[in-house]
Amino acid sequence: MGHIIAVINQKGGVGKTTTAINLGAYLAKTGRSVLLVDMDPQGNATSGLDINKQSLDGTMYEVLFGEIIAQQPIIHETSTMGLYILPANAHLAAAEIDLAGEQRREYKLKEAIKNVNYDYVLIDCPPALGLLTINALTAAQKVLIPVQAEYYALEGLGQLLDVIQRVRSGLNAQLEILGVLVTMYDSRTTLAENVAEELKKHFGDKVLTTVIPRNVRLAEAPSYGRSILEHDKWSKGARAYKQLAKEIDKRTGGNTK
Repeated sequence: MGHIIAVINQKGGVGKTTTAINLGAYLAKTGRSVLLVDMDPQGNATSGLDINKQSLDGTMYEVLFGEIIAQQPIIHETSTMGLYILPANAHLAAAEIDLAGEQRREYKLKEAIKNVNYDYVLIDCPPALGLLTINALTAAQKVLIPVQAEYYALEGLGQLLDVIQRVRSGLNAQLEILGVLVTMYDSRTTLAENVAEELKKHFGDKVLTTVIPRNVRLAEAPSYGRSILEHDKWSKGARAYKQLAKEIDKRTGGNTK
């Protein structure tokens, strides 16, 4: 088993799924094998990699409850060599309720993926702090937190950090913050710079050197079912995620196989 990283922020629209997809694509481009686990009932990571959410024979829901095993063909290849996805659709929304009556309900994802064999497993978490997110944090070794460079960036982070600490105390002692990633950064604004500085005050060297800029090509790539690597590898967004993959690989110590 390689590095398991939960990509998480309970606020929507901060670039969480964009980060999961494009970090995965660039890690795969370096020769790593990468599994993207879609734990968001919206299934944006699934559709963003050109998987039809409505025609799936099996999804994250069935894997979570042990009805099917996390292996191919349930795990899909993507158009990026080395990048695979365990897909999700709206059925996963029922898991929040269905998990409530299960024994060891917080460990369902950990059990489901314990035998997968990839250099990196990236878990795209839902924008909420419910049982699906708790499962992701219990299964993960590290947490990557995308934070949008906006006025309310720090709002809600305290609650997220509290949940991470609670999971560390009671469910997963190995869990640690890998990094805080500034997204949608506009270097022309003082606000973006101030947000980045404020994050550094709170998180120190946990704030990643790489920042993800606001970029039209980055925003439009999911509508084509492609990562930015395939959509426009020369764009500012692509260069940023290429740099992020290098930084994450360095911080995790690279390939553990």
